[in-house]
Amino acid sequence: MSTKVKKPIKEKAKGRGEFFSWIFDLAYLGALIFFFSIPANSYMVWHWVGSSLEDPAVQLLSKLPPGIISTGNPDPAPVLLNPSPPPANPSTSESPPAEQQPDCSQSSADDPLKSSDGPVAIAPVPSVAATVAHPAKTFKIIRGKGKPVQFGKGKINGVPFYQTIINLKDPETFLVVGLPNQAPAANSPTRTYGHENFDSLVKHFPGAVVVNGTFFSKDKEERVMGNVVSRGRFLKYSQWENYGTTLGLKSGNEPVMITARSEGQPNWQEHWFSLTCGPRLVKQGEVWLAPDIEGFTDDHVLSIGPRAAIGFPKSKDKLYIITFMNGLSLEQEAKLMKELGCYEAMNLDGGASKALARDGKIVVTPGRALTNVIVVYDTKHPAPEPVVSSWMQFQDSNLAEGI
Repeated sequence: MSTKVKKPIKEKAKGRGEFFSWIFDLAYLGALIFFFSIPANSYMVWHWVGSSLEDPAVQLLSKLPPGIISTGNPDPAPVLLNPSPPPANPSTSESPPAEQQPDCSQSSADDPLKSSDGPVAIAPVPSVAATVAHPAKTFKIIRGKGKPVQFGKGKINGVPFYQTIINLKDPETFLVVGLPNQAPAANSPTRTYGHENFDSLVKHFPGAVVVNGTFFSKDKEERVMGNVVSRGRFLKYSQWENYGTTLGLKSGNEPVMITARSEGQPNWQEHWFSLTCGPRLVKQGEVWLAPDIEGFTDDHVLSIGPRAAIGFPKSKDKLYIITFMNGLSLEQEAKLMKELGCYEAMNLDGGASKALARDGKIVVTPGRALTNVIVVYDTKHPAPEPVVSSWMQFQDSNLAEGI
């Protein structure tokens, strides 16, 4: 008869410990195998997702509608600019991806932006991380009663013109970009909302003054030139846009004028309103003409023709929109804008697009339907409530950030 010998308790515990230690080793080995089997780009994705919560450039890039920045989603929508800036520009050694390269296939007669040398890479600008943080400001914008926009007809050096003088410090003055057919975004290579007759646009945008805006192509897409910002939102955006000159209104309606190919791209996140056109006419109080540098080669832009221009004095407290009634060369237009008091000025779309309306009445009738207009609201022609509230939100957020 055999007898079973009971193992001591300590020996049992030791056996259980070895068993769980073996299980732990297997789990640890499995974790190592799993970690080293993950592709490098998976880690990059994890890192991007984690950093996007802190990096405003990544935040805005993730919000940009694919229909505007690429050939993906065909339904672009306006994108809130503030407080997130667009992605940093690529270095000059890089070329834009094929689907984002500026379309230079149109003839110069059809496209004022056609460049014989092809697209030029955007000059690099400091990244968001490199900007200096400013202490937050605690005061708020206080709005009061404004005055009507000044409008009149004059003559300088024998050239008749209409002049709109906009007081940028006026609490009830607002500038927006009007688009055809109540479009949510400007026409781009991937999405078009067509055009609209000027009289119809004037009815849809009952501002004090409505005037033609920037160039657009004559192909079926009717692509609007450059990046467009209105109410602090992108209506059209591509990081590869670097043609022409940009007029922007920053916090407090401070005007700026930047020629991308000679000065680098604008800080789009600072703009409440932004329109790119050109060529530039006046820079720092002197006539400045370099249409070839800006990418203009179309004879319709470079030769004598109907002109309109926009600019501001050195004090930066006013904006002048001038519609000339005689055909002018760019040099003549530049000299006249300087004589009218402009410290900075650029050419607007002209030719058959030249259009002007005051108090809902058409003063200058364009020869074709338009894809974009500049709308000026004042105390007698009040801006819609969404325009006012978005302006206040833009000012407050910029003041908080010290921009």
